Amino acid sequence: MEQEEVGVFGYFIDRTAKAIKADLNDRFRSLKADITPEQWLLLSKLYNTNGLSQVELGDSTYKNAPTISRIIDLLCKKGMAERHPHEADRRKFKISITEEGKKLVELTMPQVVNARKDGWDGLTPDDYSEFIRIINKIFTNLNR
Repeated sequence: MEQEEVGVFGYFIDRTAKAIKADLNDRFRSLKADITPEQWLLLSKLYNTNGLSQVELGDSTYKNAPTISRIIDLLCKKGMAERHPHEADRRKFKISITEEGKKLVELTMPQVVNARKDGWDGLTPDDYSEFIRIINKIFTNLNR
């Protein structure tokens, strides 16, 4: 591989991630849903597995502690999530989704599914499998 090509894969990954976020922002805006893709990711995690700690949320979404804390603060201010003291450790909190947060996930989920379908238009299940294999290999290589 030529040196010029080596650094370009990061550009393509970043460009695609930005396009995905912009598309989701547009879809959420069209629903008048007051949420960002980053906030939606945490809310959807809580929707599927409620009562996670901030550390568990960070680990499962690959976001650092300050980012997770900031997003949780925003979700709590919007009434979509709540912090509850951890039973076993007073220094920790469990984060739970509120009824309002659940309603928002249910409202936006069809648009998220449509965004995924639109993004994979013209690609096969084999393309998807190969993409996941490659992106996971890059991740593994860079996290040794």
